[in-house]
Amino acid sequence: MSELSIAHALPTFTAELEESLRHQGRSDLAAQVATLPLVDRCRCGDDFCATFYTAAKPTGAYGRGHSNFVVESHEGMIILDLVDDEIRCIEVLFRPDVQKALFAVLP
Repeated sequence: MSELSIAHALPTFTAELEESLRHQGRSDLAAQVATLPLVDRCRCGDDFCATFYTAAKPTGAYGRGHSNFVVESHEGMIILDLVDDEIRCIEVLFRPDVQKALFAVLP
């Protein structure tokens, strides 16, 4: 089975994320977005959560090299979990549009 990309699964959100990152001066992060794999989604059960992983979920904390980047968004909250400036997780909160599309490909 081929790997599912976020660009394929969430095209509108992917374009929004790339644009927001460029606007915030993070073209280095924007350049990663289109090729990021959609590995899994958060399974916390919160009705406002549409967080997803672009790499295997760590056991415990990410550890050394971890940082967060808050993405400016007109709707909801978007926070990137980075390890050595590579996007590992995209925390998306209060975005029912993203949640609906995400749950359609990862029930």
